[in-house]
Amino acid sequence: MLAGALLHVSVCSCCCVFSGDLLVLTVATQETDGFRRFLRSAKHFNYTIKVRRLFYSGGQKVRLLKSALEDIQDENRVILLVDSYDVIFSSGPRELLKKFQQAKHRVVFSAETLIWPDRHLEDKHPHVREGKRFLGAGGFIGYAPNLKQMLSDWSGADSDSDQLFFTKLYINPEKRKSINITLDNKCRLFQNLHGALDEVVLKFEDGRVRARNVLYNTLPVIIHGNGPTKLQINYLGNYIPHLWMFETGCTLCNEGLRPLSGLQVGLTEYPVVVIGIFIQQPTPFVSVFFERLLNLKYPKNRLRLFIYNQELHHEPHIRTFLEYHESEYQDVKLIGPEEDIDPVTSRNIGFDMCRDDIDCEYFFSIDVDVVLKNEDMLRILIELNKPFIAPMMTKPGRLWTNFWGALSADGYYARSEDYMDIVKGRRMGLWNVPYVSHIFLIKADTLRTDLKDPDLFESATLDPDMAFCSKVRNKGVFMFVTNMHTFGRVLSTENYQTNHLHNDLWQIFENPEWEERYIHENYSKVLRDGLIEMPCPDVYWFPVFTDVACKHLIEEMEHFGQWSGGRNVDKRILGGYENVPTVDIHMNQVGYDKEWQKFLLDYAAPVTEKMYPGYYTMAQFDLAFVVRYKPDEQPALRPHHDASTFTINIALNQVGIDYQGGGCRFLRYNCSVNAPRRGWALLHPGRLTHYHEGLPTIEGVRYISVSFVDP
Repeated sequence: MLAGALLHVSVCSCCCVFSGDLLVLTVATQETDGFRRFLRSAKHFNYTIKVRRLFYSGGQKVRLLKSALEDIQDENRVILLVDSYDVIFSSGPRELLKKFQQAKHRVVFSAETLIWPDRHLEDKHPHVREGKRFLGAGGFIGYAPNLKQMLSDWSGADSDSDQLFFTKLYINPEKRKSINITLDNKCRLFQNLHGALDEVVLKFEDGRVRARNVLYNTLPVIIHGNGPTKLQINYLGNYIPHLWMFETGCTLCNEGLRPLSGLQVGLTEYPVVVIGIFIQQPTPFVSVFFERLLNLKYPKNRLRLFIYNQELHHEPHIRTFLEYHESEYQDVKLIGPEEDIDPVTSRNIGFDMCRDDIDCEYFFSIDVDVVLKNEDMLRILIELNKPFIAPMMTKPGRLWTNFWGALSADGYYARSEDYMDIVKGRRMGLWNVPYVSHIFLIKADTLRTDLKDPDLFESATLDPDMAFCSKVRNKGVFMFVTNMHTFGRVLSTENYQTNHLHNDLWQIFENPEWEERYIHENYSKVLRDGLIEMPCPDVYWFPVFTDVACKHLIEEMEHFGQWSGGRNVDKRILGGYENVPTVDIHMNQVGYDKEWQKFLLDYAAPVTEKMYPGYYTMAQFDLAFVVRYKPDEQPALRPHHDASTFTINIALNQVGIDYQGGGCRFLRYNCSVNAPRRGWALLHPGRLTHYHEGLPTIEGVRYISVSFVDP
């Protein structure tokens, strides 16, 4: 583990501001993401880096600096001391040294608006006409002899405050004058963010990105996220130095990748991943989730599954998945509702499944309401090679995503300045954010070290996901989200009910997954490419339902079971009498009338308006129902007109397989549709011209859905 760093910066000869070299000193207890960010920014500006081991505390930092200065004999040597975890360079040594020279002092400290750690010393600070008044110890620069003089009186303990020591030197007029100390009052060299968040904005100009202090109109060289401003330095660190610009986009995104292309699929070259799947509430399209999980392009013999299910309702979905596919995976562990394990404990068990397996390299956490649209998702995330990374997920039609760009003062959601641009794809890249949820990938080494605590999700005041993200941040682990690809979305679960057999059918208002699940894959060609047949005059035939939609509608009606019996007396309709009765169940009997109208409005009305020019519909209906034809029940239907302006008739099962016979004959044209295709709709006028009959079903059971639209 890295414990500290000594940075040696060689100034180019053309700079000629000083004859000596610039020596940059920093301290660190371990190699965190913040420390790596600091080194990256130094390397970007061609600082030469030398590393040695140190330990960190305020007083120890002073002692180590004093020790390091003893070996420096060159009186023209300039020393820069900065923190590392929360510091980034925004420019190179040329500008730094030039601004130091312009300060016309031998030692320059960063300045702050707020005084710390002793407020009683406020009145002893020199007053300034303009700028910040108080000393900040997180960054200072000076000539070696003056720094030696400044530290000559140090005899404190390692646990003492370096800030207090330097402050007392500065407020002493004799010491301040003899050492020749000043403050960088207008943030020309150093920008401390604490107490100054409103002063600092990103400045994009001429292919460069800088932090600009709008109060003093300066461009600081060194940005320090001191105190409680770690989130702001993370935000600025997404751009500075030159990590994202409008001209180049993301320049960081191709650094340090872990390519998986070229590895042998099915062999042991692919890293082992534990995928944690969490079902904590009734969720639509769970069976579809597992179908998409199967389609991930990653060798299944390198995947271990941890499935936590708190809902009895979803046990059949999991059981069906495991029955057919469990053997394909390296290992599967299932925790069901009968084990009575709470959600927080389940997360820790999932983490431990990876921590305790020496072969596990990643833990991929997925909540079951995530729609895994990108089959390469897992490969993409692994190749980005970050300790913690999440794919950006959205909810269609909303600005909701699975990440927060900023936090409010009480730790809840706040919108960052770049949030909209990231969500809408105007800025693509890797983003260090304060909160992610629903889906993320963590390196196992990170779980075993920085995130080894068993109480990551525990908090007396925060929800488990917020507590987890807070602790990840406090451990110095950066949470990255990437929007460089389209990964998927998160389902809406707010209005999901479980009182039906196929509850997903009722999701037409809530989730676009409904369309992908239930609308025929060729429906888009109906209007775009004219995929409409006309088997009889003014009768139009087009695909609308998938096989799954047909199957679910049939099973839903049979599960309800209250078939009408095909009698003329029918209390379900106005007037209580049906002239041409069928054995049927009305959509409103199963509570599906509102959903059915939306289906007709979205998928039938556009076809109607295309094929019958000048006619517009709101898809109103009094009668919409599923009809059952059986040889020993009601095999056929006598000739009749429909009580509609137009009728939609959808075949729900397959002739020749599920039944024999059937079809529809239009008497005026002596034209029949004898082989209805499952999922295809017949659209025809209801009154006057299209007198029709249902042809006999001679074997099996035939199901159709009928809607009398605009009665």
